[in-house]
Amino acid sequence: MGIYLNPGNAGFKDILKAEIYVDKTGMLSELNKFIDTGNKYICVSRPRRFGKTIAGNMISAYYSKGCDSRELFSSMKISSLPGFEDKLNKYNVIKIDLNGEYQTVFDKNKLFISLTDDIKKEMSEEFPDIVFEDDDSLAKSIMKIYAKTGETFILIIDEYDVLIREQAPDGIFKEYLAFLNGLFKNDTLRPAISLAYLTGILPVVRDKIQSKLNNFEEYTIIDAGELAEFTGFTDSEVKELCEKYDVDYDQCKLWYDGYTLQGIDIYNPESVVKSIKRGRFGSYWGKTSTYEAITDRIRQNFEGTEGDVIKMLSGEQVYVNITSFLNTMDSFATKDDLFTYLTYIGYLAYDLDTETCRIPNKEVRQEWFNAIAVVDDYKVTNGIIKASKNLVNETVAGNEEIVAEALDETHIHVTSNRSYNNEDALCSAIYLAYIHLLNTHECTREMTAGKGFADMVYVPVIKGYPAFIIELKRNKTAESAIRQIRDKKYFKALDRYEGEVLFVGINYDEEEKTHQCKIERFEK
Repeated sequence: MGIYLNPGNAGFKDILKAEIYVDKTGMLSELNKFIDTGNKYICVSRPRRFGKTIAGNMISAYYSKGCDSRELFSSMKISSLPGFEDKLNKYNVIKIDLNGEYQTVFDKNKLFISLTDDIKKEMSEEFPDIVFEDDDSLAKSIMKIYAKTGETFILIIDEYDVLIREQAPDGIFKEYLAFLNGLFKNDTLRPAISLAYLTGILPVVRDKIQSKLNNFEEYTIIDAGELAEFTGFTDSEVKELCEKYDVDYDQCKLWYDGYTLQGIDIYNPESVVKSIKRGRFGSYWGKTSTYEAITDRIRQNFEGTEGDVIKMLSGEQVYVNITSFLNTMDSFATKDDLFTYLTYIGYLAYDLDTETCRIPNKEVRQEWFNAIAVVDDYKVTNGIIKASKNLVNETVAGNEEIVAEALDETHIHVTSNRSYNNEDALCSAIYLAYIHLLNTHECTREMTAGKGFADMVYVPVIKGYPAFIIELKRNKTAESAIRQIRDKKYFKALDRYEGEVLFVGINYDEEEKTHQCKIERFEK
């Protein structure tokens, strides 16, 4: 058992001792399908704190010859799946935490020389009959073992993209390219590799290391393929946790859901676990980094960025071309590039079917609020967001004139930042104005209700708040909007809700550029 070669299972044992653990060992069954096949090189990228290191320790514990993990996995999902014992602790595993190596090595220019030497020392101990020369590369050392014993290797590199994210000097990067080239572009070595598993935050970097890794199949937070359910916690897993620990599932969904992969709802695992352990919902994931990841990008102010940010803050999705980004920290050329990057690091969610991005949940939305609060171009937007709580209170109080005046300002700002028709701008203005409701309510736009479609329906997920049905009109009257809510019985859509409902009718006069508001109360 070594540090790099054939590590033990202590890391995974520690994970299993955690108070809250979700069994993701089904992923091993999927990885078994890649072993010794034509697509045995895979790169799995996902945002920070989405379980990359946990997965790496699990994979190592399962495959490594350096331990006996039968008992460890015997009560887990993988044990009931086909081929469980066929590959259990049957492989030489080399596991590298590249971030740990990069951050702790004294002379970064000798990072890969030092790393190779350390691994070769462990190889000499594990295979004493094989002679390793001082100038043997890691690839050549693996080949010597394979040629002598016929034993193959599984390579696991965690945080493979750290040199990209840290923007390492060219000299170090060239050494890294040589290291990758020897391991993954060497046809002679290929039979000696049973599986290569790379994980990081960014997908394969297209303008620097793509040629070294273009034989890797990619699984990302945008398209995770058959590994989608292992990217984070699924809806069923979260529901089970909420039942077990007596946690409000609807609130948990409001806070941490929002990433959808292959039709599967994916939650941020870090935040779900911390909210359960601490007994309250909050922005836990955001505290592990900084919203400057957003501010640094939106300050670049590429054409169309501000308008699209306001649209997403208003609850809309925006089209993003994800094919142009080169996956580096110095290749931002358009708003598409920065939105793609923000998706990879978790601040946006992407829909493959519609090719659109959106802000996924309440926790991430708060990070966006923090970011725009310090960017001058978003001062008006920030003011509207801060005023939203007061607008909600005035609506609950039935102060129709104050509500109408507040909507006048919001509509002007949203329209000035968008080349949208008046109806779309009106909807976005209302949504942005009432954005404070997303702290307590679940919003559905154009909800099927009664005999038609309600423009906006807000259903509280926290007790003590009324529901809202908002109907919008143009060049008519606020009274006609209220009448439509009543006549078409939109309130019937609230089948799971009992309590007070506010009917909010809003009319926008295009000629006067003013709003009228009518508010009625209804007890359901």
